[in-house]
This record gives sequence, structure tokens and C-alpha cells, in this order.
Amino acid sequence: MTRRVVVWGTGNVGVPAIRSVVANPALELAGVIVHDPGKDGRDAGELAGLPPTGVRASRDAQAVLATRPDALFHAGNQDFRPKEARDEMCGALEAGVNVVTAGLYALLHPPSADPALRGTFEAACRAGGSTFFSSGIDPGFATDLIPLVLSGVCEEIREVRIVENFNYATYEVPEAVRAIIGFGSPMDRVPPMILPGVPESVWGGALRALAQGLDLEVEAIREHAERHPLERDVVLASGETLAAGTLGAFRFEVQAIVGGRPVLVLEHITRIVDDTAPQWPRAEGMGHHQVRITGRPDITLTLESEGPGGDHVAGGNATAAARLVHAIPFVCEAAPGLLSGADVPAIVGRGLVRP
Repeated sequence: MTRRVVVWGTGNVGVPAIRSVVANPALELAGVIVHDPGKDGRDAGELAGLPPTGVRASRDAQAVLATRPDALFHAGNQDFRPKEARDEMCGALEAGVNVVTAGLYALLHPPSADPALRGTFEAACRAGGSTFFSSGIDPGFATDLIPLVLSGVCEEIREVRIVENFNYATYEVPEAVRAIIGFGSPMDRVPPMILPGVPESVWGGALRALAQGLDLEVEAIREHAERHPLERDVVLASGETLAAGTLGAFRFEVQAIVGGRPVLVLEHITRIVDDTAPQWPRAEGMGHHQVRITGRPDITLTLESEGPGGDHVAGGNATAAARLVHAIPFVCEAAPGLLSGADVPAIVGRGLVRP
């Protein structure tokens, strides 16, 4: 059965989502929803760097969803318009459309999510007989899938550490780079991304989903963060200058405590230019993800995903989008309700190899 899919948004995640839908023989691109008037009416292929698809982007979300697609990939901005995005997703669920997204971190692990938020989405799923799955972006599978696979080849495990080490110079959301991540801000100002409680709210659910998969009881989530100033002025591709002495890098950990010690750890090392914070590990190229298991044996798996022109940020976005897209057939067949990564089986790329 071919599943009809609508993609909402054509940014960092929406564009690779369109490409993945078009590439998957089990899926059909049924619509694209946009907010920018300049994109209204343009072919989805043009927006995603593909040959023409015959599917025109539309700003009329209600009309697109009225065609009753099987699934919606919601890639609209959720950092700056969280209420609107949640209303959009719940509206689709209530209409009987299954929804996948990378942006709703608070529902990465529904059992431990805020009861009010969980209840809102559960009610929408009940009303429409639909299913919801959020896998996050880091990419999501590096947290809830690959560590589980690697755990199956170990004799014993003392720690599982998932590392994102990236240069964000090519991240195409300038307002997020400044307003949320905080690059270029004074060192006496803590950026929103690492304010106390924020790392747990974003990544704690991913660690709890991993713990569920490993049959572990999480006693607490702890955070640790440190920052580093730029040693020199840095000019971004946009032409904006970040002054020496302002924030140029940070490093944080989100730790799941099991048996009184950190057992599952998510670590981020984030820079705006490669040569800042030389005391911290630096990835080759623009960045990578790693899964490191300390135990017997010790295992390190490094994931380097390159997008066009060797852009590792774009590559990471593409893998996060593709994981969700290729999970859509399973999501459509699952019982109505909320899924976490621990509920979704390994998704393989059937039909993606081309002659």
C-alpha cells in the first residue's frame, strides 16, 4: 500500500523530508504546506532541488489536509511558534492524519512527558484514530536506535555516551544561532539553549526512551554546561560579525542517573568556528555524531553525514528527516496514540537502492 504524505515546511528539515518522501517507493508526496508567499504555487521539486514533481506548494494548510493524506511530516518552526505548531499537529491528528515530527522534543518519550501536553495529543489521537511520533533531531536515531543496536554486541555496559560535535557556521536559521544558541552574546548572559532545565526538557525524553529500551530505571536527570569566548572577531557567511570575547562555543551534558551514577549521557560540543575552544575535542570537517559505549568491549561508532558540498549540518538534518519519513508506513499501521523511539522497530531502506 502506498501512503500519501504531506510535508509542512521547507526549511532545514522539510526540504530533505520532501526528497526522502519522493525517493521512497512506499510513499507518495501528496502536498507541501508553506508560509512564505514567495513559495506558494511553486513545484515541490523546485523547492527541494529535485526534478518537477507535479505537486504545488500551498499556503492553504486546511485545503491540503482536507485531501485526507495518510500522514503529515510537520517540519514547521516549533522553536519560535510552539503553540501554533502544536495546534497544527493536533488539528491534523484530530482529522485522522498520522503525524511525525522532529521538533517536539517534549514528546520524545510520552510516558515521562508533561501530563497536560501528553493528554492534549492523546485526546487528538483518540478523536482521529491517529498516531503521533516525534524522534527529535541530533539526529534522533543516534540517541534511541543506534545505542540499542550496539548494546546487543556487548558483554557488559558501564556507560553509553551520545556525542554531537558540530560547527554551526552553516546552520541556516540565523535567528536560532543568535537568539537560542546564543553565539555572539556577552559571556555574562547564559543563552536560552543551556539555561538550567532547558537541556533536560529537550534531551531528557530521548535518554528516557533509551533507558526504556535498555530496561533501566532513571533515578534523575542532571545537567552540566560550560562556555568559551571567541578569541578573535568572526565574520559569518551572512556578513554579520561576532566580536572577540563574546560566546563562541559551549559544551554541555545531560546525564541519566542509574544506580547513583551517570550511565546514559548526551554530550554536545557546539562551536561557531573551528579554531575556538581548542581545549575541547573537535570533529574532522564540520562535525559528527558519536555513540561511545564503555564496557566490555569499549565501542566507538562515529557518524559523519555529509550534505551538498560536504555540509555536515545539512547531512545531519537529512538523516533526521529520512528516519522519520521511512518510519511513516509503520506509524500508519500502529495503534492510535503516541509513540517513542523505543516503540519503533529498526527501519530499513527498502526500495532506496537504485539501479
